[in-house]
Amino acid sequence: MVPLIIGITFISFVVVHLAPGDPTQFLSSMNPKISETAREKFIKMYNLDKPVYIQYFLWLKKFVKFDFGESFSQDRKKVIDKILERLPVTLWLNIASMVLVFAIALPLGVMSAYLRDTIFDKAVTVFVFVGFAIPTFWLALLCMYYFGVIVGVLPISGLTSYNFESMTLFEKIIDIIKHAFLPVFLSVFGSLAGLSRFARNSMLDVLNEDYIVAARARGIGEGRIIFKHALKNALLPVVTIIGLSVPGLIGGSVIFESIFSIPGMGQLFYQSVMMRDYPVIMGILVIGAILTLLGNLLADIMYAVVDPRIRYKKRAG
Repeated sequence: MVPLIIGITFISFVVVHLAPGDPTQFLSSMNPKISETAREKFIKMYNLDKPVYIQYFLWLKKFVKFDFGESFSQDRKKVIDKILERLPVTLWLNIASMVLVFAIALPLGVMSAYLRDTIFDKAVTVFVFVGFAIPTFWLALLCMYYFGVIVGVLPISGLTSYNFESMTLFEKIIDIIKHAFLPVFLSVFGSLAGLSRFARNSMLDVLNEDYIVAARARGIGEGRIIFKHALKNALLPVVTIIGLSVPGLIGGSVIFESIFSIPGMGQLFYQSVMMRDYPVIMGILVIGAILTLLGNLLADIMYAVVDPRIRYKKRAG
């Protein structure tokens, strides 16, 4: 994981600095009267006058201590503090989305495989691919307009209402659920297609195996064949999707949190890109990379849980 993190951070650092624009342009737009001396002082303070590779090594020395530096914004807050303020919201929304995606997509994929080529299978195929094909941001705007403006049953911005503090505990829970419903629903709807199709294909491969045919020949019930013999083996390839799902969810957070004005890490990332706030951009990219690698590690561990043939043992010295 360590070499991967170094490689990811180096490529990200170079790409971020190759993007057009620089932080001093934002300073000028915020304060047109800023002097050239102040601009040069800002550039030297953050080592922006040095070559990119030197800037990267200076940044890497701080990163080893898990110090991402200070933000370029006027508050001059530490990057790690700004991220930690927003991270819980993004994690909560992403974990809720991931749990719902797996809870819905896996049964859909299994049932589609078992009832292949039936009306149910074809209807599910059409449904999930429509969700995959529709642009998420466009669907989000439609849902905001219909449920928030026309019907008026769901809020369309923020994570809580303005009078949240005066609510009872039950009212607070309902208020948070209402605010999170559309972002989570849209995230789940857009992610169903890939996972359900993957689960369906994996289940079809297992159902065609010889031991499944033999189990049916011995008269074992279909329910036991599906849930005890076939499902566990079919889950092994699906486990891989867990690690691959993390970056997609984090990337989706940028869209959802910006559209719905949710104060999470995705919204902070978008604002930082617009401001050319390099330290915050790098901090968020590193956190995303770490979460992705941890997702892959979790997938490796779950391999051993799902498949008893796989065991991780310490090599003999």
